Amino acid sequence: MNYPDNWKKMNVLLCHDWLTGMRGGERVLEILCDGFPDATLFTLFHNKSAISDIINSHEIRTSHLQSLPGILKYYRNLLPLFPGAIEKMNTPDADLLISTNHCVAKGLKQQPGTKHICYCFTPMRYAWTFFDEYFGASPLKALLAKPVLPAMRKWDRGSADRVDSFVAISKHVQKRIKKFYDRDSDIVYPPVNTEYWTPGDNADGEFDLVVSAMVPYKRVDLAVQAYNKLGRPLKIVGIGGELQKLKAMAGNNIEFLEWQSDENILKLYRSCRMLIFPGEEDFGIVPLEAQSCGRPVVAYEKGGALETIDDNISGVFFKEQTVNSLLEAVERSSGAKWDQSAIRNKAENFSAQNFVNNLGTVINKLF
Repeated sequence: MNYPDNWKKMNVLLCHDWLTGMRGGERVLEILCDGFPDATLFTLFHNKSAISDIINSHEIRTSHLQSLPGILKYYRNLLPLFPGAIEKMNTPDADLLISTNHCVAKGLKQQPGTKHICYCFTPMRYAWTFFDEYFGASPLKALLAKPVLPAMRKWDRGSADRVDSFVAISKHVQKRIKKFYDRDSDIVYPPVNTEYWTPGDNADGEFDLVVSAMVPYKRVDLAVQAYNKLGRPLKIVGIGGELQKLKAMAGNNIEFLEWQSDENILKLYRSCRMLIFPGEEDFGIVPLEAQSCGRPVVAYEKGGALETIDDNISGVFFKEQTVNSLLEAVERSSGAKWDQSAIRNKAENFSAQNFVNNLGTVINKLF
């Protein structure tokens, strides 16, 4: 990776909401950690065993909540405590703070003179959007959450004023930043590791694939319902709170592989017929990983997928989050003749080097 020369001269702080697994946000953070090897990293919680060596090599400072017994098992239930916890963390003098934020990371208070760039995955998803997806399944959680949300929204809006420059991961998120924070933002698309996720020699496989966290808004349940009806083999990679529920509703043609290494996921991408992407995402790295391996994506026609998938070139969209709409798109994908190189070309627009170059341009605006 070629990093801008001025990155080596800068005293930089990084802040990430929490470090409990390696998902799309942590892949972005990895590149920042590689580009700023001396940066101190602030976060609410840190599970070292679930995080990559590149990130763990940094000095990592956690909030006071880290000391609570068993916190990594129930931290999501403490959402109302997160704003106060992040604001209590003390930061040293620095040239630049870069927060990678979907919850409270942008609320870290920098010292006077420190510029703050917020790389925003989304304004706080729990407070502004997807309430039903997060809390609707539990009437008790929904009842407890509703009185708290106005305060969370007020804090989220107020802490946005401490950010010097917002960077959105997509046009979809850029609109939310404007709506909820009344702030303009640049767009820098997240990176996909096109050097790792590459096509193989495999012919199209006999199975279709889902790679996702098992959480409600990802709508893995829709894929399960559809493939129960279709009867074709479906492999599902991922873990999360919905896993047991999804297993209970799945037919024998659906296989849950739970957590898998990147090496195994690469093999699955290369050998599947297509990737199924049934949720609305702010951006979505997984479809780009699959496309980087030359595989088409069947995706819900909303959110970041509209910016990462070319209809009938690298994938097929379905318009409604219904079983029939998804199955109709799967049928269209099955009958299409896909050009693996054209699919791969779409993913190459989102390379890690492009991410670094574009973020470098944003940083240079502040200095």
